[in-house]
Amino acid sequence: MQKRIYCTVTNDLTYDQRMIRICTSLSREGYDVVLVGREEPSSSPLQRQPFRQHRLRLLFHKGKLFYLEYNFRLLFFLFFRRMDCICAIDLDTIIPCYWAALLKRIPRVYDAHELFCEMKEVVSRPAIHKAWKWVERSFVPSFRHGYTVNEPIATEFSKMYGVDYAVIRNTPLLRPEAAMPGIHQRFILYQGAVNEGRCFETLIPAMQQVDARLVICGKGNFMEQARQLVREHALDEKVIFKGPLPPEELRQLTQTAWCGITLFENKGLSNYYSLANRFFDYMHAGIPQLAMNYPAYKEINNLYPIAVLIDNPDIRHIAEALNSLLNNMDLYNTLQVNCRKAAGHFNWQEEEKKLILLYQKILN
Repeated sequence: MQKRIYCTVTNDLTYDQRMIRICTSLSREGYDVVLVGREEPSSSPLQRQPFRQHRLRLLFHKGKLFYLEYNFRLLFFLFFRRMDCICAIDLDTIIPCYWAALLKRIPRVYDAHELFCEMKEVVSRPAIHKAWKWVERSFVPSFRHGYTVNEPIATEFSKMYGVDYAVIRNTPLLRPEAAMPGIHQRFILYQGAVNEGRCFETLIPAMQQVDARLVICGKGNFMEQARQLVREHALDEKVIFKGPLPPEELRQLTQTAWCGITLFENKGLSNYYSLANRFFDYMHAGIPQLAMNYPAYKEINNLYPIAVLIDNPDIRHIAEALNSLLNNMDLYNTLQVNCRKAAGHFNWQEEEKKLILLYQKILN
């Protein structure tokens, strides 16, 4: 009988490029894969995928009541489904996955996209941090199988909980156009969650000193503050909010951008040890980027210089770095060539081999 894997997230499935890649690879390897998420009031219809998808309808959509309701509904949903393995994506679905795996006596896997308890929006709220840290300490050690996005995060999990997690980077699929020079318009792109800790407080004011537009694609818990910053600095014509875009539409837009943004405040180990999806998305689109001089980005940039790295994401340093990407064509062309080289090394065709091997060991 075909082995069935359930993967669980708390987000809308439509825009989750990372889980679409993971579930597609496992499905093409012959597994029956089901990705479970939630339906939001603004959710668009699900797109056809090589795997099955299910969204839970909720009464609450944010805050403590959302997490409480979602965990109860997810556990109830999982309890009545047949499965051979279950994967909790990040900490916010780990409790129902643990109990479902325990009751069904099946393997459980933890997909740690980040150090959840070290995100700024968690670590800056003592009560919330205490609650999530209890969840992490209570359940992560029981997930002996798992993977994360880079070596620093894997090392932290090993130190904290004695687990040996594989490293599977969130790289895009290598496409033929990644090797071809593109036609780029002079706008700067930010794609991803518009959340706390992503330096919008300094990025948006810095745009007053930069002769280009900033296009922001995504939504998150800092969206209203970001819009307010645009109004305060009279940047309505210069900073454009497009909201979340479907993966293919976002990929096409990224290919036309001049450069990308990957910024994180150094508040919480999750930011310092991050390796954002967008870092690789810009690389594969052949566009240089502004990024932080943190370990994971520095390691890759030392191999293939594709970005201008800064130590301090204040207004002055951001503006200077963006202007160098816009005006120093020798630098820009060198970084652009290196993007195409790096994409040949860091791509999903290489990373999915490790993913498939991990699940083969677990299920066989």
